[in-house]
Amino acid sequence: METNETTYYIVKAEALPEVFLKTIEVKELLKRGEASTIFEAVEKVGMSRSAYYKYKDDIFPLYEMNTGRMITLALILDHLPGVLSEVLNQIAQSKASVLTINQNIPLHGVANVTVSLELKNIMMPIDRLIQTIEKIKGVKKVNIIAKE
Repeated sequence: METNETTYYIVKAEALPEVFLKTIEVKELLKRGEASTIFEAVEKVGMSRSAYYKYKDDIFPLYEMNTGRMITLALILDHLPGVLSEVLNQIAQSKASVLTINQNIPLHGVANVTVSLELKNIMMPIDRLIQTIEKIKGVKKVNIIAKE
């Protein structure tokens, strides 16, 4: 059974072929005004214009999908006072809205937590928020488990 629905995947940048990363870099150069033409931008990153045009509509940073969306994060946290509070403070500073929080009873010194966020008013790219959360002392792991 064939459908015309588009399927999306969330993939870490490190797993992508170089041509996709360069395509994103070209878009960023153009957006920031560091290149005034596509020709200039592709020259700067060392890719062909044809490769850029082939992929430009098919790859974009995760933060470009933020507006009005929801995301669910799975976190593994050390069972220490204040770790979840610090995570929630970082979320609040980003202006994302917490929709749900579910924390399981800690086992072996770690707690599994899921947090669903509304990203309508977020003030930073979601990947930067995740990186900020990952740097909090006591945060072992952060994964995106759902995105709408």
